[in-house]
Amino acid sequence: MALSVDELREKVLALREQGLNDQQIADEMSISKSTITWLQGSTAPEVKPDDVRIGWRSIGVRPQRIDAIGMIMSDIVDEHFPEGIDTVVGISLNGILFAQSVAAQIGAEVSIFRSAVGENGGALSHKYGNVGGRKIVIVDDLLNSGETMRGAIGSLTSDGAEVVLCMVLVNKTEKNEIAGVPLRGLIRAVSV
Repeated sequence: MALSVDELREKVLALREQGLNDQQIADEMSISKSTITWLQGSTAPEVKPDDVRIGWRSIGVRPQRIDAIGMIMSDIVDEHFPEGIDTVVGISLNGILFAQSVAAQIGAEVSIFRSAVGENGGALSHKYGNVGGRKIVIVDDLLNSGETMRGAIGSLTSDGAEVVLCMVLVNKTEKNEIAGVPLRGLIRAVSV
């Protein structure tokens, strides 16, 4: 169900009261951080940001649906790298389930990049697959500005990873690469 601007504002305020920061609210609501700022009205520009709210709850509520999307993503990884990759890194929160599915289907390790943590915009969780010296694919649900993905690429590269592909369910930009890494989106949603 589409929400009105007033309903979106109420949801942002409720999530803020729960202690979520702008990045976490943007992830939860599948809209950009600039739209979150605008909805809060604090330092927001007068003009409404150009954004598209993506709702993929119908996919997310059933593991078999996540795996069906993961199968498509896995096919794309196989298309680009028939020799295989070592680790699939999911960006929290929403990229984790897709990364888990892709890794399981292609026989790779899985790891998690926690967005909105630290000065670099995120940090790798060291509880999961190693990235040093490994060929890596990064997976997330959405690409808005690319800020989170760039942070993940930079962090993983600093840890010795070779980031070879970034993949998202929905690319809300016209970008086909990010920080020099090829970018594939299953769906592109841009304003015309």
